[in-house]
Formats: sequence, C-alpha cells, structure tokens
Amino acid sequence: MLVVDPLSDVLSLLSARSLLSASLRAKGGWSIRFASDGVKFNAVLEGGCYLVSNGAEPRWLEAGDCFLLVNCSTYVLCSDPVLTPVAPSEIFGPDHTASINADLPCESLFAVGGRVTFDDADAGLLLDALPPILFVSGKSREATAIRWLLSRLGEEWDEKRPGGSAAADHLAQLLFVELIRVWLHQADATTPGWLQALGDRRVGAAIRLLHGDPARNWRLQDLAEAAGMSRSNFALRFRKLAGMAPLDYLLRWRMRLGAKALRSGSQPISAISYSLGYQSESAFSNAFKRITGVAPQQYRRDHLKAGAVPAKVHSGFAFGIA
Repeated sequence: MLVVDPLSDVLSLLSARSLLSASLRAKGGWSIRFASDGVKFNAVLEGGCYLVSNGAEPRWLEAGDCFLLVNCSTYVLCSDPVLTPVAPSEIFGPDHTASINADLPCESLFAVGGRVTFDDADAGLLLDALPPILFVSGKSREATAIRWLLSRLGEEWDEKRPGGSAAADHLAQLLFVELIRVWLHQADATTPGWLQALGDRRVGAAIRLLHGDPARNWRLQDLAEAAGMSRSNFALRFRKLAGMAPLDYLLRWRMRLGAKALRSGSQPISAISYSLGYQSESAFSNAFKRITGVAPQQYRRDHLKAGAVPAKVHSGFAFGIA
C-alpha cells in the first residue's frame, strides 16, 4: 500500500513555493519596520539583532536563528528596541538589498528574508495550523540541517554565481520545510490540529495511510490496527490531537482534493467522484455541498468566473484547527 507523507501532500496541494527576496547588512544603530502579510521568513546568518512583534517583549536573534511569520501584520528588526523604526523603502534598493552604516568598525548583522506563496483557495489549511510567529534556535539539536541551509543561502546570495537565484529559492523551500519540522518536534501539542497530529507516532501513521489512499473505503478498525490501538482509544486520541474524528478528517481531505480538481481543469465531475472513492456523482456532490455549502458545478463556475474561489465558498474546508 502506498504511504504518503501528509505534509508533502498538503504542500503540493497548496502549490507552496518559497522565494528568497531580500538581504540586510547593518552596523551600529538601526531599526526597520516591515509589513508581514501572508507568510514571511527571516534568518540571521551573521551577527545579531532584536525582533519586536505584536507588542511582545523584544527577542534577541543571533547567527543561525530563524523565524516564520504568519499574517503577523508588522514587525521590527533593530539593533536597539528604543530606536524609532524607518520604513524599508528608505533603506532597500531596487535589488531588495540594504546596507546600513557599512563603514563602521563594529560587529555587523547579515540577514536574509523571503516569502512563501500558496494557492489562495487552500492557504488556510496550513496557515490556520501554524502559530503567528514560529521561532527556531540555531543552537537547537534539531537545527543541524537549518544551519547547513543558512550557510549555503549566504554563499548563494553573496557569490552571485550562474543559477544562484534558482538555487537560493530551492534552499529557501527546504528551509521552510525544516522550520516546520523542527517546530513540530518542539511544539507543545495543546492546540488540536492536523499538523500536531502528524507529530504523534500512532495517529500520524493513520493519517499517512489516509493520504496514501484517500479513495479507499476506510474503516475505523483498519486505522486503529495500523496505529496499534483499540478502536475506542484510537478514536479518542485522534480526536484529541486532530480536533475531529478520523473519518471526518478523511471526508474533508477528499473534498480538498475534489475542489483542487474542480479548479484545475475540465475533468468530468463523475471522474473526480470515482477517483475519490464515491460510487456515484450524486454521492460526491452531496458530500461536497455539505462541506462547502455549494455544489461542485457551481463551485467550478464561480472559480472560472471570478478567477479565484470566494472566501465564503472554501471556508467550509477548515480542518477544525482554527
């Protein structure tokens, strides 16, 4: 039986792409206020600076530290939190690089930043599962791969070799995945969600099976056996970690896949239905409308007409993790 990595499955569904877009070198006293719509990431390659966000206490970042921001509005990077921040437009040039007080003899900061883009129709699937700010310390035992990636990112950014921009974007993609991996390993699993459930050895094994064959007529007993648990204990643990019952998770994942197929082309709805394990188009249509609030044909028409799925249409896909 095919066993799929659910995180990779979701990133593929979202068409997730990481792009390295800016670099900052600074010495002396400086402070910059950045906007942070969507998902942004920053990494300190050399030196250190403070991060100030959402009214929280300033956090000192040093070489090897990274953070991911999810719809965090604004944040400040600075040498001293008492300084008045300036806008990036006053510092960064058209090549998205900035150099502040480069002639000073003091220790310098070198940081890089970028963004992660998604298919907007499914972005909430991941964004709702992540905290507003996700920190990873470069000193943590789990950050070995991140330290190597940061080293390579610095080289690609500095050396400007042929293909460097493409290489940097691929490294940024790996950095994004590693940040989530380390966070999953370190996170306190107090808030239910599918990402938290992946970190559990037994429940994660069942989720991998569901993603590997979503069209199969899964029974609770099948999944419990794969997890090495009784049906009742498995059902309780799955709901506690994922925030919903196993078969409800499967239903919602099928609808995600169905919606992607409806948006992606002209494949007949009957073919989409059978590919997801439904024996008739009407059975799929009823399930789709129950979850999304709109019939598949209307969903496809809305997407073709507007060029994007209205929020009210796809908000019903939530995995119970908000």
